[in-house]
Amino acid sequence: MSSALKFTNEFVDRLPGDPEPRNFVRLVRDSCYSLVEPTTTSKPSVIAYSQELAELLGTSPEKVGIETFTEIFAGNRTVPGSTPYAMCYGGHQFGHWAGQLGDGRAITLGEIEGSDGVSYALQLKGSGLTPYSRTADGLAVLRSSLREFVCSEAMHYLRVPTTRALSLIRTGDHVVRDMFYDGNPELETGAIVCRVAPTFLRFGSYEIFAAQRNIEVLKQLVDFTIRTQFHSINADSSPDSYVEWFREVLDRTAFLMAEWWRVGFVHGVMNTDNMSVTGLTIDYGPYGWLEDFDFGWTPNTTDAQTKRYTFGKQPQIAKWNLLQLANVLCLLVEEPEPLQEALNSYDQIFETYYREVMRCKLGLREISDEEIHLVQELYSLFESIEIDMTLFFRSLASIDCNSSSDQLVLEQVGLALYNPDKISTEERARLENWLTTYATALRKQNQDPDVRAKLMNNNNPLYVPRNYLAQLAIDDADTGDYAFLSQWMEVLKNPYQEQPGMEKFAAKRPDWARTRAGCSMLSCSS
Repeated sequence: MSSALKFTNEFVDRLPGDPEPRNFVRLVRDSCYSLVEPTTTSKPSVIAYSQELAELLGTSPEKVGIETFTEIFAGNRTVPGSTPYAMCYGGHQFGHWAGQLGDGRAITLGEIEGSDGVSYALQLKGSGLTPYSRTADGLAVLRSSLREFVCSEAMHYLRVPTTRALSLIRTGDHVVRDMFYDGNPELETGAIVCRVAPTFLRFGSYEIFAAQRNIEVLKQLVDFTIRTQFHSINADSSPDSYVEWFREVLDRTAFLMAEWWRVGFVHGVMNTDNMSVTGLTIDYGPYGWLEDFDFGWTPNTTDAQTKRYTFGKQPQIAKWNLLQLANVLCLLVEEPEPLQEALNSYDQIFETYYREVMRCKLGLREISDEEIHLVQELYSLFESIEIDMTLFFRSLASIDCNSSSDQLVLEQVGLALYNPDKISTEERARLENWLTTYATALRKQNQDPDVRAKLMNNNNPLYVPRNYLAQLAIDDADTGDYAFLSQWMEVLKNPYQEQPGMEKFAAKRPDWARTRAGCSMLSCSS
């Protein structure tokens, strides 16, 4: 049966590639990609796939046949017209230049035009060795692949800019991984996720050519990016167009950071090679979701000591990453002052997006410095009382701001408290005082209760891909049971809508998940 996939290869056709046809680990210079074929898997089978995304791309198991679909997205069958490749890029990792990195375990099959008229790149993650694999094998395991599949699709339905995931396929092979980096490697289930985005270009894609002092290829790549991904900018290879492009990248990045804060997402490894120039959430590694609110929390065990990539630091780390991109563009722009001026505007741009996020989360007509002080007091309260962020904001929508009973109001948010019996008298008084002040602010703005509730419930999700739920799905999937995963994915398609009978997917983190691996912190091992 025909695959029904019509690939184009604009990235390969328009940009310089690696002349070496052999697939072995090496340094690659002056090239945006290396051609490479995915590694054949022994007995692939589909665990899950996104029906909506499959329809957008014009392919699905129903349309092309389950065997064809599986073979293509396991990397076992090359579709006519597809030219698989791995991208070359560098990056700053944990604040230090790491040199050449590249797609060490991801192979892009090519681009497909979706039914929406947008061109999408399809990339197999975990599909085998590439010239950029360094000391690794280019493969991926089920636990990390499932987490990426779930979270990228969940973020899409949460309306957070993101790459997406078409399919999750079990390879039938085992992969050796040292999950805890403690010298005890184990055999794990292998898997491949097909991720989808208009482009997988990241900050590091440009940094590598600045490091090589290859201005010609850098210019080619920036011009290509503007022409294919930033249609509102005149791609005339002028310094003005490069500055305008940087401003747009900065704006999208600031917006993304505010959105991460809105839903409580922590990326965990915001290296410059993990930052999309189109403002998408990209490279789902050791990410996590805030359950008990903590600005200082990171889900990444590698970051446990330095805490560079904590929830609270994400907006400023994004700014630091933008500085690295600006340094690259200085090679193309005669006067660096416009780039500096753009970078100087970041804090205000982020603040504007953040204020709008908090206005919607709190159901306010407007948010002035007075209301921002209310937000700051709430976060201070969160730091002293163990409160589930998702459930707390969700519960605020049902509060009657005209109620004269602080006790009643407190009971309405009580489900968000992890240890209500352990809250001190002082902490309880602070929480009651905050709720009273919040109710006063609502009355002052004369916000209609129904309008307020609708606004809040459309911005405060009830269902998010909680860390412990992901681990439960992994545990079942590892045994070949995908029922929990399937049900959970259906729930995550409507994260803002209460779904009767699905309460288990909105429940607070249970005590057993506080310290269990995969539920609290994760390593980069996958």
